[in-house]
Amino acid sequence: MWKWIGLLARLVVGGVWLWAGLIKIPHPEASVTAVRAYQLLPLDLVPFVGRVLPIVEVLVGALLLLGFLTRFSGLVSALLQIGFIIGIASVWARGIAIECGCFGDGGAVAWETARAKYPWEIARDVGLLALSAYLVWRPRTPYSVDNVVFPEQVRIEDVEVGSTQ
Repeated sequence: MWKWIGLLARLVVGGVWLWAGLIKIPHPEASVTAVRAYQLLPLDLVPFVGRVLPIVEVLVGALLLLGFLTRFSGLVSALLQIGFIIGIASVWARGIAIECGCFGDGGAVAWETARAKYPWEIARDVGLLALSAYLVWRPRTPYSVDNVVFPEQVRIEDVEVGSTQ
């Protein structure tokens, strides 16, 4: 059963990353605006992060959907989710009203709108973090490229005495 949970985690997290990144890639300035709205990074770094982040999201999403380098891509996903949770919690605590920019839109909004969305955005990201962490813990899932490229070795301790394995 655990392997099927892993497959579901891989497909959900990978699909979310791919979707989020593909929406942003055609609009790099909107992504830069979303990163700038958090007011967390030095202004010189904002354009780089805003342009590179969607590419990283697409790559992580594709790796997870394919099941290739699952532990590594799950770790990158978890670290990104931690960063996003910190970012959203930070703007909420500082009273900054923005769209998170998670799925393409970002920038200033009315405080009531932002305040209503922040808990749900954090909850979503905590859920995606949990799924990502699961993939770091148990990266072997069905229908993955990892199973072909990195086949599991049969350990001598796992073979029963008298078995034909």
